[in-house]
Amino acid sequence: MSDPVTAAAGHIRSLRRRTQAVLITGQILGGLGIATGIALAAVLAKDVSGSEALSGLASTASVAGPALLAMPLAALMGARGRRPGLVLAYLIGALGAGVVVLGAVIDSFPLLLAGLVGFGAASSANLAARFAAADLAEPDRRGRAISTVVWATTIGAVLGPNIAAPAGESVAGLGIPAAAGPFVWAAGVFLVAALVVAVLLRPDPLLTARALAAPEEDQAADARSLKAGMRAVRESSGARLALVTVAASHTAMVSIMSMTPVALSHHGAGIQLIGLVISGHIAGMYAFSPVMGWLSDRLGRLSVIGLAVGLLSVAALLAGTAGSSHGQTAAGLFVLGLGWSAGLVSGSALLTDSVPQAARAAVQGLSDFIMNTAAGVGGLMAGLIVAKAGYGWLNLVGACLLLPMAALAVRGVLRRA
Repeated sequence: MSDPVTAAAGHIRSLRRRTQAVLITGQILGGLGIATGIALAAVLAKDVSGSEALSGLASTASVAGPALLAMPLAALMGARGRRPGLVLAYLIGALGAGVVVLGAVIDSFPLLLAGLVGFGAASSANLAARFAAADLAEPDRRGRAISTVVWATTIGAVLGPNIAAPAGESVAGLGIPAAAGPFVWAAGVFLVAALVVAVLLRPDPLLTARALAAPEEDQAADARSLKAGMRAVRESSGARLALVTVAASHTAMVSIMSMTPVALSHHGAGIQLIGLVISGHIAGMYAFSPVMGWLSDRLGRLSVIGLAVGLLSVAALLAGTAGSSHGQTAAGLFVLGLGWSAGLVSGSALLTDSVPQAARAAVQGLSDFIMNTAAGVGGLMAGLIVAKAGYGWLNLVGACLLLPMAALAVRGVLRRA
C-alpha cells in the first residue's frame, strides 16, 4: 500500500499529464484556426481597402484583439482560473471570424478590421495556454512544459496556410470572396476548441497550483491584483528582462511576417507559394520549441535569450536582402520563426520564475498586453514602411528593435558573473 505522500505525488503527475493533453488539443485547434485565417489577412485587407499601405492594418487589428483582451482575461483567470478565460477567448475569436466574413461580403473595411480584432482574440487563448502549462510544472521543467504546449500549435498552424486555398474554394458560389473563406473555417474550429476546453480542463490548473502553493505565500485577492503584478515586475530585474524579450521578439516577428506575403506577391509569388513560405515560418515558430524549452532549462534563460537575438538578427538579414529570391525569403522566415520561439519560451519561463505565484496571472496578462500592443504598432508601421521605403528597410527596423533586449540580457549576464 502506497504512503500518502507517494499517492499525492502520483496524483499530481497524472493531473499534469491530463492538463497538458487538453491544452495540446486546444493548441492544435486554435493554431489551425488562427493560421488558416491569418495567411491571407493582409491580402484580404488589401482587396477590400484597395490600398497596400492599409494592408498592414490587418496585422495591427489581429494583434489588437489579444492586446485589448489581455488584462480582462488575466483578471478573469486570476479570479476564476484558466478554463473560463480560455473558453471566452475562443468564443470571441469565432465571433470575430464571422464579422470578418461579413465585412468582406459587404466590402466594408472598418467592419473587416473590427472582425480581425475579435478574430485575434483567439490568439489570447493560445498564448495563455503556455502559462497554464507552467502552472503545475516543476520549476526546473517550466521551459519544457511551456514549449511542449507551444509546440502543439505546429500541427494546426502548419496545416492552416495550406488549406487556405481549399477554404477559399469552398465558399465559391456563396457570394463570399475566396480570401474570406479561411475565416469561415476558422470560426468553426474555434467553437470546437472552446468546447474541448470547457468540458475537459478540469480541475483548473491555476486554481490547483494555488491550492498546492506553500502556506507562507500570500494568496489573498490583493496579492493577485494588477497592482501587485506591476509591483512584482518593478522589484525583479528578471521580470523586466522577460517582458522586453517577449515584446521585442514578438514585435519583430509580426512586423516582418505580416508584410512578407505582400513582398512575395510583388515578385510574382502566388497564393500557394505564399502559403508554403508562411507554413515554413510557422514550423520554425512552433516545431522546434521543445528544443528551446530544453535549452532554457539546461543552459539557462539568459543563454536562450541571447540565442533569440542572434536568430532574429540573421532572419532580418536574410529576408531583407532576398529581393526576388523566394528561397532566401523562405529561409529568412523560417529562421525568424526559430528566433521568435527562443524568445517566447525563454522569456515566458523567466517571467514565471521571477514573480510570486499569486501575482503570476496578473504579470502574465501584463506581458501579453505589452507584447501584443507593441506588435500592433509594429504591424501598423510595417505597412507604411514597406509602402514608403521597401521590405528591406522593414527588416532593418525589425533588427533594431532587438537592441534593448540584447542590452538587458548582457546586463543580466554581467550581474551574475
